[in-house]
Amino acid sequence: MIGSGDILYSKGKNDECYTPAYGVRPILEYIPPGKIIWCPFDTENSWFVRLISRQNPVIHSHIVDGKDFYTYEPEQWDIIISNPPFTNKRLIFERALLFHKPFALLMTNTWLNDAAPKRLFMDRDLQLLMFDKRIAFDNRNKITFSSSYYCWDFLPKQIVMKGLDK
Repeated sequence: MIGSGDILYSKGKNDECYTPAYGVRPILEYIPPGKIIWCPFDTENSWFVRLISRQNPVIHSHIVDGKDFYTYEPEQWDIIISNPPFTNKRLIFERALLFHKPFALLMTNTWLNDAAPKRLFMDRDLQLLMFDKRIAFDNRNKITFSSSYYCWDFLPKQIVMKGLDK
């Protein structure tokens, strides 16, 4: 029998989920002109880097290039936008909040049921960009979970609902 922990929590074996272009497009309209975007979990081929760089300067980094999010920070950047690994969610959001700069990180909606976001955003305004459909990540054969952009100091209001157009 499979326990709930096996279903809800990744053990890190399949943590690389590539966001398709239609999962990146909805965030583009909220990026202020001229702001430098740091995509800390992305290679130059990610849709985040490819689409955002059409309208804003982008710095990308990835652990495979020796730029670990927990130890690396570019010299100059304004906003973090990316799809981080779904393991170590709490640590990722803790570090993002330590910068005191806006961010938009794509994360599974089930994380809202966890104690970590409640604690992390107790005295901060969590903002959510939510969708009418689930995103089919490029390396998956099926859609297994819904996700939203978890944001801080980024969206015009606390909850924004958008349609996803493939």
